[in-house]
Amino acid sequence: MTYELRTYTASPGRMDALMRRFRDSTIDLFIEHNMKSLGYWMPVGSPDVLVYLLEHDGDPAANWKAFGTDQRWIDAKSASETDGPLTASIESVMLEATDLHPIAAAR
Repeated sequence: MTYELRTYTASPGRMDALMRRFRDSTIDLFIEHNMKSLGYWMPVGSPDVLVYLLEHDGDPAANWKAFGTDQRWIDAKSASETDGPLTASIESVMLEATDLHPIAAAR
């Protein structure tokens, strides 16, 4: 299983719109494209940063390609960015589990 840690820095004043897009469309589309959300966090003292962890079933590159070409995602992204981009930057780190500690089962 491959995991992915993603860090989004919202464009100024756009965090609420970014969170709304995740709630209204992104998370459900992740599921359909073999990506399971394991958690979402905001670092203490950084209200413009969203960090989340995905579990990929299958090839992450193929999952992202299918997600990125899904017309529902294209439409949701376009509709949410009528006043400009929601993110100033996106960072991604692919992770593989070790045997040091079992991964907690998702609820």
